[in-house]
Amino acid sequence: MILGIGTDLANIDRIAGTLERFGDRFVSRVFTETEQRKAGRRHDVAGTFAKRWAAKEACSKALGTGLRMGIAWKDMGVSNLSTGQPVMHLTGWAADRLAAMTPAGHEAIVHVSLTDDHPWAQAFVVIEARPLAPGGET
Repeated sequence: MILGIGTDLANIDRIAGTLERFGDRFVSRVFTETEQRKAGRRHDVAGTFAKRWAAKEACSKALGTGLRMGIAWKDMGVSNLSTGQPVMHLTGWAADRLAAMTPAGHEAIVHVSLTDDHPWAQAFVVIEARPLAPGGET
């Protein structure tokens, strides 16, 4: 069953301007270490951060809160599998919110999709609840 859906569209040039203006202060406040390392290895640093910014916004919407109620930017982070597929990780208040909205006998799966076409970066997040197998195994 679907527990939440969120989407966001971010302007890459706006993120580039924010990076130029606030630099490390912005980056360290919003992005996890994993996200920072990923962006540091990319030619399009602003585009990489913009996609992850959009993912955080989309995730907060899928959680039903937006960026309020105690959720922090770093409570949501994107990494990539070896195949390149993005994966959303939740910690802190975001993880607590996810646990609270997940029905008993289910596990929550957070799906994320990222794309960009300059000057836009877009993210979709779908939170799914899957029934646990008998005995609690997936």
